[in-house]
Amino acid sequence: MKLIDGRMVRKEKLEELKEKLTKLQNKPNLVVIEVGNDEASKVYIKQKEKLAQELEYNFIYKHFREDITEEELLKEISIWNNDPLINGIMIQLPIPKHLNSTKVINAINPLKDVDGLTSINAGRLIQNMPGLIPCTAKGIIDLLDYYHIPIEGADAVVIGRSLLVGKPVANLLTNRNASVTLLHSKSQNISYYTKNADIVIVAVGIPYFLTKEMIKENAVIIDVGINRVKDKLVGDTDFENLKDSCSYITPVPGGVGPMTVYELMNNVYLARKLQKNRN
Repeated sequence: MKLIDGRMVRKEKLEELKEKLTKLQNKPNLVVIEVGNDEASKVYIKQKEKLAQELEYNFIYKHFREDITEEELLKEISIWNNDPLINGIMIQLPIPKHLNSTKVINAINPLKDVDGLTSINAGRLIQNMPGLIPCTAKGIIDLLDYYHIPIEGADAVVIGRSLLVGKPVANLLTNRNASVTLLHSKSQNISYYTKNADIVIVAVGIPYFLTKEMIKENAVIIDVGINRVKDKLVGDTDFENLKDSCSYITPVPGGVGPMTVYELMNNVYLARKLQKNRN
């Protein structure tokens, strides 16, 4: 078994990104919008701000009260869409239930959609066209590539069908010629599929969901889960019992997680390039 070290990969990729940034006359500008006071969101925003500052991005944080109307929020997004100096816009999810998150996300200019969640960018991903890709999904592919884990021709199982992880990573794997099975909470006999998979990506938010009995020998396991159990962070896999049966596995923490914020900052850089090319 080999550990997939997300912290090490992120460090190397950050150095590559910093090198590319030295060639820019002006550093990119990122707007992060938070609505309400979700405590976990504040932690994630701080992580983004810290890395943005390290890269010398101009990080603009906009906080809006819990009861902002949809019309008011859409108007704010429109201001940033129309500002030619702004390269990236992201909405920190979740947002309050009275707001239509699909409508709010799709209000973002697709060229500035650094979370890769607009319908335009999702469609471009399905059609294997250049665009901005959801950060965690792209981070998973970058980890597989870094460790030279074959994707083409592999049997891959993705457990979880979220717009942030499951669906986009299934599309990315399909675009790379893997045979992909996408499973979810309504799927029957999940073990039937996972036992035949070369790569298993699990993102269901259930601690210890994937067990040793559910995989074949020497499978590659990518654990996207972050769950708190008795004040300890654990993933969606039974890591201790799994680790000796697989060829590669991501730990939690320290696997996929470190890549997500890096991919966001890389998306801001890519968005800036896309906007420049469009102009």
